[in-house]
Amino acid sequence: MADIPDNPDVRLTRERTSEALTALGYKVATKTLATKATRGGGPPYSLFCGRALYRWGDALDWARGLTTPPRRSTSEADTQRGAA
Repeated sequence: MADIPDNPDVRLTRERTSEALTALGYKVATKTLATKATRGGGPPYSLFCGRALYRWGDALDWARGLTTPPRRSTSEADTQRGAA
């Protein structure tokens, strides 16, 4: 199991970000993060010597933001979508 950072300000490589998010149940491949860095829609990152670095807190917030609230049935998706 990958180490999950306890400091939200720690910077992680794309591979480490993928590993840490996956360890928490947010399965995301390194290639997916790379694609989202090109096309948009991924967590914010910085470049250091040409290499992407993700702030752990930003990556975790991004993953949580894509997660729906708990549901009791599939029909709740229609109700939540209409409420937005």
